[in-house]
Formats: sequence, structure tokens, C-alpha cells
Amino acid sequence: MPLDDDTLSQFLDTLDRFVRERLIPCEAEVAENDAIPPALAEEIRIMGLFGMSIPQEYGGLGLTMAEEVKAAFVLGQASPAFRSLIGTNNGIGSQGIIIDGTPEQRERYLPRLATGELISSFALTEPDAGSDAGSLSTSAKRDGDHYIINGTKRFITNAPHAGLFTVFARTKPGSTNSSGVTAFLVDGDTAGITFGARDRKMGQRGTHTCDVIFQDVRVHESSIIGGPERENQGFRTAMKVLDRGRLHISAVCVGAAERLIRDSLSYAMERRQFGEALAEKQLIQAMLADSKAEAFAARCMIEETARRRDCGQDVSTEAACCKMYASEMVGRVADRAVQIHGGAGYMSEYSVERFYRDVRLFRIYEGTTQIQQLIIARNMIRDAA
Repeated sequence: MPLDDDTLSQFLDTLDRFVRERLIPCEAEVAENDAIPPALAEEIRIMGLFGMSIPQEYGGLGLTMAEEVKAAFVLGQASPAFRSLIGTNNGIGSQGIIIDGTPEQRERYLPRLATGELISSFALTEPDAGSDAGSLSTSAKRDGDHYIINGTKRFITNAPHAGLFTVFARTKPGSTNSSGVTAFLVDGDTAGITFGARDRKMGQRGTHTCDVIFQDVRVHESSIIGGPERENQGFRTAMKVLDRGRLHISAVCVGAAERLIRDSLSYAMERRQFGEALAEKQLIQAMLADSKAEAFAARCMIEETARRRDCGQDVSTEAACCKMYASEMVGRVADRAVQIHGGAGYMSEYSVERFYRDVRLFRIYEGTTQIQQLIIARNMIRDAA
């Protein structure tokens, strides 16, 4: 059920003030300390941002896809660390449970995910398996009415803080593709789970990833998302949540681009060279105009695709188009922002230096640009045939 216009407008206005007055002023501290202050994380919980996409009956805000991307446009204008904190609870960490989970799984996990009491992580990527699902080597061997999970997951977002993991493991011995993979819900305090050191990344300080090692982790068959009858169907569940995740990330890219454009315009209007403001220089104007046009195009395609998804249409191709275009777009905008700032843009005192590094990741995670290209082309060929 969509929010009425007044309620949605009030929510977005409140979120915008929170981003401008609380999140953006704290960005430098988060980058310096590689952590979001606990008091600020608590404010994020109180605002209900951990449960934006979780249905209202489980304590969430229950935003539609069209409403969620509007919120992501706003959130994306602050450091990606803040969005990342709530991202897994709203996306891949909860949507599988919402779509395919049993009533018991929904009742057990969704209310705590919605409040942020429980942080979720999506444990798919491995040292030798990212986009190539057929190479997944983590195994889950049946032992009566239990499974024993062994394997290592890599680059797992929010893993150091997670109380719940969605773990993809091979339950069909000898299979070499995704058809033999099952999705399990594994509590973070289950015996046999250990963690590697936190990853040191190019950017996005304040977001935490690490290896997660599963050694003889014993889980009941009822932990399979959807119950035991959904053994070997884990990737079907994953595919169902991808469109929403791609659109959410695309919207975050637009928010970041709009922040970069705003900062660049402000700098260009204040900075003077050769007797006039930088903003009066035609080549600077060209970079600003290109960035504005590309960000606007991305915003429009995301809003349209979100509306189509809410109407029940298959938007697999369109969502991949959004993810590919928006993530590449924000990289170009960030590059122009540094160029407009000149030498200042290379200095850490200015936010564009940090954003230049931060947005680079958007072209990699949630499916690389190259994976999106394959999805788009293969869907085109399938539809034409």
C-alpha cells in the first residue's frame, strides 16, 4: 500500500533535513575514524530507516519501489557509509525472507530487521566465486534433519556487525551451476562462524566488510529460506530480489551525483580565475551541463522503472540498464567534479576527493557493469527469439 502524498512528502522532507543537518556534517569524522558514531546510528534506527522496504505489518515503513528510490535519491547525497549501514536490512538481507520466507521466518526476523536491532548480511561471494555462481564451493551436507556448512565467504558487507547471514551453499554434490545451491538463514552467533580481519578498501570508510568462515556450522533444515522444500532453489530466491537491489543502488548513484554537482557548482561560482568566477568559463559550464543532463537522465529512467515494477511488470532488463548507466554516470560526474575543483579537488579537505573514491565501488558490487551488459544483451536476444 503506497503512502499518501502528504505522508510521503513529510517523510522525504524529514529525511532531507536529517541528511543535511546530521549526516553530511559527520562525514569527515566517519571517514577519519572508519566508523559511524553509535549515537548517530541510533538516530538512524529511530527514524525507521532500517525498515524502509519491510512491510508495515512487521514494523517497517513498507515503501513501494517508487517511494524507496525517492528516499535513496536523498540518502545518496551523504557519504555511502550511512546508506550501507541500513542497505542490507532493506535489500538483499530481508527481501528474500519477505518474498520466499515461511511465516515463521518472517515473524522471527523481519520485526528485528525493521528496527535495526538485528543487522543482516548476504553471504554469497567467495574467494573464487563472485559473478560466477557455478564456482560456488561452500557446501552444506545433510545430516539427518540438519545441514553442516563449510566454506569461506569474502567481501561480506556488514559482516562484523551481523546477527543474521543469508548463506548460499551447495547442497547438491557434484553440481557445477547454480541449480544445486540453497539459501540458508544462519544466526550470527551459531557455533563455527569466525571472521577475518576487516578489509582495508580504496574508499567507503565507515562501511565494514570481511571474510566469514563457516567451519562445521550446524543448522536445522527449517533454516532454508522457504523451508526444506526449497532445497537447491537458493538462486531463484536471489534472482527475485535483484531488480529491487539494482534500482536502489542506481538511485543512490543519482543522489551522489547530485551532491557532487551541487558542490561543484558552488565551488565554481565562488572560485575566481582570470578576473571572473569559474562558473563563467564555457568549458566549466560544459562539464556542469553534461553532469546535470546525465544525472537527470538516470533519475528519470530509475523512476520509470520503479513505477513499472510496482505495477507488476518484469523489469529485469530495465533494472540492469539503470544499474549499468547510473553507476557509470556517477563515476563520470565525480571525475568532472575533481576537474572543476582543480588542485583543490585532489585534496582531502574537499568532499569531492572522498566521493571520487567512494563511488568507484558502485560499478563493481551488486553486479558489475560487465555483468549488467550480459544480462541486458541476453534478455534482448531471448525476447527477440
